[in-house]
Amino acid sequence: MGAAAQEQVRGGFTARYGAEPDGIWAAPGRVNLIGEHTDYNDGFVMPFALPHQAVAAVSRRADGVLRLHSADIGGDPVELRVADLAPESDRSWTAYPSGVVWALREAGHEITGADVHLASTVPSGAGLSSSAALEVVVALALNDLYGLGLRGRQLARLCQRAENVYVGAPVGIMDQTAAACCEAGHALFLDTRDLAQRQIPFDLAAEGMRLLVVDTQVKHSHSEGEYGKRRAGCERGAALLGVAALRDVAVDELDAALERLADDEEAQRLVRHIVTENARVERVVALLEAGDTRAIGPVLVAGHASLRDDFRISCPELDLVVDTALASGALGARMTGGGFGGSAIVLVEAADVDGVTKAVEGAFADAGFTAPRVFEAVPSAGARRLA
Repeated sequence: MGAAAQEQVRGGFTARYGAEPDGIWAAPGRVNLIGEHTDYNDGFVMPFALPHQAVAAVSRRADGVLRLHSADIGGDPVELRVADLAPESDRSWTAYPSGVVWALREAGHEITGADVHLASTVPSGAGLSSSAALEVVVALALNDLYGLGLRGRQLARLCQRAENVYVGAPVGIMDQTAAACCEAGHALFLDTRDLAQRQIPFDLAAEGMRLLVVDTQVKHSHSEGEYGKRRAGCERGAALLGVAALRDVAVDELDAALERLADDEEAQRLVRHIVTENARVERVVALLEAGDTRAIGPVLVAGHASLRDDFRISCPELDLVVDTALASGALGARMTGGGFGGSAIVLVEAADVDGVTKAVEGAFADAGFTAPRVFEAVPSAGARRLA
């Protein structure tokens, strides 16, 4: 974030609360390169941070009052008492930052209030983790202001708990960890079972490629039922197979596992996606570390087919992006995020960016869909203090 934008956020805080903030923090949205719905199955994921971010100007309070304001939503600050915060008591945007305060207090940290002014450039409902960015930026600010000494992965766990319990959305750990821990110029290879991490260099521009994000403008919500149904189905499949999580089914054991689930076609589909998706993440890591970046394209395409056919969370707009991009020369493409809308990613040669973009935009126009938003995804820095 540039100095002018920081001053705008600072000015927004001062206009609402009548004083300078104690500091300004930022946390990014994310794109998941590969590894979809594997995080709540103790599996592997590979996100990277976007330059789009949530920014928070925050000051500490000692009177038990939490005041929240969003530059993007407007209106007056919402005033809450930290002692009154309770799970699923709030169905508005304020549930994400107030849920973080609740989670910190529940974990034994004495948070006595705060004034918070937020602004975000992460598109909402686009599958780019706008909610996790809000959670992590508030968590990091409070961690610094209250001297809690929590590290990135600890903040991620607390933010996940806020979203699971306080908001009521059954998300995995990937989004919060990406916001808290990603590094510029890298994708994060994350084992969601123990949060072991490896930063994998991912500099497409140096190799003459680009990764486009195509926001279909079809909104989705993780707190709605279909996401939860997929999670419950995966847990049922693991129970039927006698494993702690589907992560524990190796890809060479898949056929035998599917045979055991012969009477449950839905469980078969869900299990097949998770097991093969974990293998795809490991394949992409191996290709990137070997310097064979273009070869990840077909792996992305296979991931989309699995999400479309086995997990059944795609939609016509996402399928149109993938099909059109591939027909226009893209190296690979797939939907990214929780599904039922949101965004797709497209791996292209740098010289093909304009052609693929125009082809996708034209296909949407011909289909009568809302025009998509297309932008380049550049691996960026994770959460940090700005001022």
